[in-house]
Amino acid sequence: MVKPKIAPSMLSSDFANLASEAERMIRCGADWLHMDIMTFIQRMGSHFVPNLTIGAPVIESLRKHTKAYLDCHLMVTNPLDYVEPLGKAGASGFTFHVEVSKDNWRELVQKIKSNGMKPGVSLRPGTPIEEVYPLLDDENPVEMVLVMTVEPGFGGQKFMPEMMDKVLALRKKYPSLDIEVDGGLGPSTIDLAAAAGANCIVAGSSVFGAPDPAHVISLMRTSVENAQTIS
Repeated sequence: MVKPKIAPSMLSSDFANLASEAERMIRCGADWLHMDIMTFIQRMGSHFVPNLTIGAPVIESLRKHTKAYLDCHLMVTNPLDYVEPLGKAGASGFTFHVEVSKDNWRELVQKIKSNGMKPGVSLRPGTPIEEVYPLLDDENPVEMVLVMTVEPGFGGQKFMPEMMDKVLALRKKYPSLDIEVDGGLGPSTIDLAAAAGANCIVAGSSVFGAPDPAHVISLMRTSVENAQTIS
């Protein structure tokens, strides 16, 4: 049975008070802090997402103020370039997208691990779940899969329940895998994700916008625990 991990998305926090926001989330019961790293770097005429967020300098600054697990999700076209800077900055997990790593994922996974981070792979809603299987079946596998339940790039989007088929398939094939979901998670959608087998829950506006964030975090954890008991 995999442990529930609730990861508030710091993209929804007050960036002017990032350290205090991180402390508040941990005090409210968060297990991880989810850090979205997006760029506008172009490759072959395209870019992965249309906006910019935090990078290694912010991770380094935040690390001085927290011992929390910093769950970094890289929505970039060139994740290999970010491994060493994020490792030195103090990132805990490094999740890259399968769509931009088809040619070098083995090198990427090895480099992530050698820089002291936990490797994960993510996929966009339109990407078949089968594309991550080779990364899980390899001799040196990734240790987490992040199933995007919205299109990456912006917070506050509507949860896509059809993505739960991917979570179900993953949980059936890999019972002990950390399976993360990100996008539109909150009190109204957590039960669907938990029942499908997700155990790592990223939630942004539903936590930071709540009158009582601790209650929302507790509710989501309980949903995951109850689903595991039933299954």
